[in-house]
Amino acid sequence: MHSFGYRLNGLLTFSLTILAIMCAITSLSDNLNTPSPSAEIQIMNINWFQKQPQGNDEVSLTMNISADLQSLFTWNTKQLFIFVAAEYETPKNSLNQVSLWDAIIPAKEHAKFWIHTSNKYRFVDQGNNLRGKEFNLTLHWHVMPKTGKMFADKIVLTGYSFPEEYR
Repeated sequence: MHSFGYRLNGLLTFSLTILAIMCAITSLSDNLNTPSPSAEIQIMNINWFQKQPQGNDEVSLTMNISADLQSLFTWNTKQLFIFVAAEYETPKNSLNQVSLWDAIIPAKEHAKFWIHTSNKYRFVDQGNNLRGKEFNLTLHWHVMPKTGKMFADKIVLTGYSFPEEYR
């Protein structure tokens, strides 16, 4: 006969093995989901577009952001972290990204939204490269699961440009 300690150890090892297998299966089942998120961002106003005393360009935008990210939620999704970034090229860098707005979506019920907002974070270019420049607004998201690997994706929205002159 085995002692109480051996039986408890066997039971605990078996339970943890089953739990690990269940976590792996749940993580793999998320790969069966094919999300189809949609988003639209409208620039309603350029509040100001100015050159700072240091010579850097600064922009303040008012935007309407609407998105339907409900398809990103599965039973294994804990929350979404989303952010809007302006992306543009300069002679010095092929890709510049500036985060304008972000949010955490805790549940599927909040994943379909419309918001009227100004950029939450300062939009400053290190230099004076923005006048007349075309740029993209990109909605990025990170899906944070209850178990398994976190993944990220984005929707790139094109066709935006800065004014030719400072305001």
